[in-house]
Amino acid sequence: MSKHIEKILLLLIDFITINLTFILWCQLRQRAGFMSIPDMSEKIMLSLILFVCWYVVFVFFGLHRIQFTHSRIDEIIDVIKVVTVGTLLIFVFTMDISHDLSTPIQTSRIFIFLYWAMMIFFVSGGRVFLRSVHRLMLKKGIGHRRTVIVGWGKKARDVLDMAQSAPALGYNVIGFVTSKEIKEGSVYKEIPVLGQLELLHQVIESNQVQEVVVALPGHSEKMLEVIIGQCNNTGVGIKIVPDLYDLIIGQVRTNQIYGFPLIEILPELMVPWERLVKRAGDFVLSFLGTTVFLPFGLILALLIKLTSKGPIFYTQTRVGLNGKLFKVIKFRTMVQDAEKHSGPVWAGKNDPRITSIGRIMRKLRLDEFPQLINVLRGDMALVGPRPERPYFVEQLKEMFPLYARRLRIRPGITGWAQVKGEYDQSLEQVKHKLEFDLFYLENMSLRMDLKIILNTLYVMLAGKGH
Repeated sequence: MSKHIEKILLLLIDFITINLTFILWCQLRQRAGFMSIPDMSEKIMLSLILFVCWYVVFVFFGLHRIQFTHSRIDEIIDVIKVVTVGTLLIFVFTMDISHDLSTPIQTSRIFIFLYWAMMIFFVSGGRVFLRSVHRLMLKKGIGHRRTVIVGWGKKARDVLDMAQSAPALGYNVIGFVTSKEIKEGSVYKEIPVLGQLELLHQVIESNQVQEVVVALPGHSEKMLEVIIGQCNNTGVGIKIVPDLYDLIIGQVRTNQIYGFPLIEILPELMVPWERLVKRAGDFVLSFLGTTVFLPFGLILALLIKLTSKGPIFYTQTRVGLNGKLFKVIKFRTMVQDAEKHSGPVWAGKNDPRITSIGRIMRKLRLDEFPQLINVLRGDMALVGPRPERPYFVEQLKEMFPLYARRLRIRPGITGWAQVKGEYDQSLEQVKHKLEFDLFYLENMSLRMDLKIILNTLYVMLAGKGH
């Protein structure tokens, strides 16, 4: 089944089991002689409100992510963890502090733990049922994901053998894509070679491919760059069969599927609750920052106007999340029409186009503050890769196939590359900063964002900006 259908079914099964749990729990309380809601319509209304609360908690903790390789045991464990947290919150928020802390715990309060047990039983049972039906469908060949294997050696053929012997994996292998000069149309177990590595993008588009499994021999880093570049903006999942040596020394983390190890490339940049907290934090901090900085902004605006001709603000088209274009807003630090004769170029450390007040603002990173408006709009985040101009993005994507991966997240006012790397003045420096950006993508977390913000404050206070 498609991810959209699976999400709808998951939501439906949770809706049924969560509401059923509450209605049955209310009935048990009533039979035990504790106060309950006699009117069924009121019970249903309260149950619906409670379902919305549980839905928020489930989304917050990632229980509505579609994880193709999630086992039924994993599902039960996840439900136990999240339901336990949610039930403890209910217990705390329904507590009468003045009464409950001074008297022994009442039997009616203990019934909350019965609700906890019932939630685990019904919700995990519903989800296990859905997983079992899904797995049964996969075993019968229904809902397989159209897959190509990149490679033609023993490793690639082992992947095909495994996919065909274990249909519950959900891989419908339609062909191979090779890195060698293999004749197109060559077959292994009736599965043909669809083309060369350089044509992977066309193969994906023309065959509606959903998964790419990379099964190349060791030391194929350059080929992997090409593969990821070819898969950009296609929406396919990418998995790699690791080398035995990498597994032994613990260099990689894998999903074990029927004993077959696969590495998933960037399955989730951040877990859902961290993404929600990151976006909410960006909005709140940007709103507060804009409010606090407003008086200083007015002074800077006056200084810009007095020291050079031209507008106070400088807007420029940049490439944002998933390639979407937006207008970035900064305080103007260069002379008016700085690129009128030169065209798009990177600014240098001692660039003569920078104004006197502009040089000070760049040192203290004050020119970046108007970008808080971009954060409020949702075009940018506080932390992320530096947004670049379309002219340079197209060039850099051609030179560095992995560059497009930066576009999978919102660009940021500051980032790991901005605090660790030098200002972009050459392609070599761009490549070096790309390594920092990719490191950030692989290790995104709220903890790392906080570390970057603290580093940025140090750079500002020390006047080490460019």
